Amino acid sequence: MQHPRRTHRQGHADGWLRRMPTLTSMRDSDVRFALRGRLALEHQHELDDTLFVEELGLCGAARVDVAVVNGALSGYELKSARDTLDRLPAQVATYSKVLDYAVLVVAENHLKHARRELRPWWGIQIAREVDGVVLLTDARVPRQNPRVDAASLVQLLWKDEAVRLLAARGQDKGVRSLPREAAWERLAATVDLDELRAEVRTVLKVRRGWRDDRGRARCDETVRRADTSSRFLARRMSR
Repeated sequence: MQHPRRTHRQGHADGWLRRMPTLTSMRDSDVRFALRGRLALEHQHELDDTLFVEELGLCGAARVDVAVVNGALSGYELKSARDTLDRLPAQVATYSKVLDYAVLVVAENHLKHARRELRPWWGIQIAREVDGVVLLTDARVPRQNPRVDAASLVQLLWKDEAVRLLAARGQDKGVRSLPREAAWERLAATVDLDELRAEVRTVLKVRRGWRDDRGRARCDETVRRADTSSRFLARRMSR
């Protein structure tokens, strides 16, 4: 099984710094800026094989603030000092169906409450204001998700991508003219989970023409979707 190439650095207490006045003024954009910088540094030697996607849609139920696709599918959920944790339980439930690794990047004022909502394998990074800058510090290093759900994972694929994977295995008969959920369901039922995880990552890394899919669906519904959107969408950070 392929593991991420140092997507998360144990004991790492660096930070990508952005000047800001106080903790209470910390915004999502401040934390996002800090995370982008940290990820750029951590992956600077493997950018050719690493894709960064902002607002990656999962099952029509949630969007991962920042996803990293390389030897694993990792996601980062951001909670600044100004945010609330109202949506966190639902986000944790959805992310835990799809992601190999998940990290909550959270302001210190939310840390105690946030810990209670997370699965044991989730990682935690604390966003602190230190001398007028945002500093990210590891509070808990993530472990691999033990229960990725194949039926939810395949929803990251567009229909033509799912059909192409089925055709490569001689399993596409009868699904080409059907809605995309038919291809998703057959993939989930016929492809080994570890193989499926690798295939989905490969498809995402070579995909062109990322677009917004406005359809509505959920992981636990018959009709499902995979969507993305952002000005930072689906691109490799420049060297």
